[in-house]
Amino acid sequence: MHPSASLERNVRWRLVAPITALLLVSSLDRVNISFAALGMNAALGLTPSQYGFGAGILFVGFLAGQYPSVLMLQRVGMRRWVSCCALLWALASAGVTFVHSAGEFYALRVLVGLAEGGLAPGVVLYLSQFTTEADRARTFGVPMIAIPLSVALGSPLSGWLMSMVTPGHIAPWRWLLIAEALPALLLGVAARAYFPDHPAEARWLSAQDTDFLRSHAAAELGGPGRNDWRVLAQPFVWITAIVWFCLLSGSYGIIFWLPQIVKSLTGHSTLAIGWINALPWLGAAIGMYLNARHSDRSRERIWHVSLPALFAAVATCAAWQLGAGTPGLIALVLLGFGLGAAQGAFWSVPTLYLARPTLAIAAVMINLLGSAGGLVMPHLIGFGMELDGGAGIASLLIGGVLAIGGLLILSLRNYGRRG
Repeated sequence: MHPSASLERNVRWRLVAPITALLLVSSLDRVNISFAALGMNAALGLTPSQYGFGAGILFVGFLAGQYPSVLMLQRVGMRRWVSCCALLWALASAGVTFVHSAGEFYALRVLVGLAEGGLAPGVVLYLSQFTTEADRARTFGVPMIAIPLSVALGSPLSGWLMSMVTPGHIAPWRWLLIAEALPALLLGVAARAYFPDHPAEARWLSAQDTDFLRSHAAAELGGPGRNDWRVLAQPFVWITAIVWFCLLSGSYGIIFWLPQIVKSLTGHSTLAIGWINALPWLGAAIGMYLNARHSDRSRERIWHVSLPALFAAVATCAAWQLGAGTPGLIALVLLGFGLGAAQGAFWSVPTLYLARPTLAIAAVMINLLGSAGGLVMPHLIGFGMELDGGAGIASLLIGGVLAIGGLLILSLRNYGRRG
């Protein structure tokens, strides 16, 4: 039995597109703190290391929420799960507006992370019900575009919101957090009525397509008892988790620190910084899509992660050496292209090589360790910049960790596919 010609198209537009929008808003509410910091740090008296800690501590909640959130997805279904997640992170993100101390800032950042914690592995598990071998990389790669798009689109938006005359003359950084939390509230309400929990509930799927997915999809959501914890004994899971840690460490190091680095090097306005900060993420969005599509056409996965990660490592160091001029800006775009390309193809690897009963546990563990990069790297860069006083330490840390990830995944070239 083969899927109908409309299956891939329907999944792409009816599920992947709205999930991408949801992830975009989620990422925007996670990383807009990098722009709020241009005014917030002085208002709250935060040092670079305190800001780095607050930016990264979100991932304490993010990590803690991973497995419980996926259990809830399996138990209550996509509609209820994603709606509750979106409403909670929107309220917590907007709540940072009202903080007056570092401790309050840290607490709400943890809550934002807790609400978003299961989103990435949950989306992988959910879409695995609708994914076939032919479009594996694109199904998982396209939603990943949401992260660079959120920064590419959100950077100019954040710069504009920070530079406008705010309602009630509230501090621009506080207005920014309120305004950018509103889309998550709206999407959280809409998600409750939109998403099918299983292929059988998708009215836009034919009976033939539903039957095909039942036997050929990467996963089938069931109760928590179906999860096979023995997968954690496989070195494959830990290698892919470390690779994901490296890729996300590089990503979040750039996300949380690039606006402040650009400000220190150029002294530009927040609006100009917004446009500059968008450059690597435009490159990342293009890299994610093109590399995921090429990976699906060639049916090759490992090199499609390794080579872009190594390319991004080189571009990181080149951007640092070239400085704030046009060549440096071009290097930023190339850095984003390589990083996005590696991330866009990454999830095609674990979903191809793991069996159905092991996928949920493995996806949580891979994302759990990977997301720890967001906890470690921002604080590490902040600490390093206090000691070093420049952007060089950030470039070396980001470039180094990307190179490690690009080399490490090559050890999986001879790993056997699932039966």
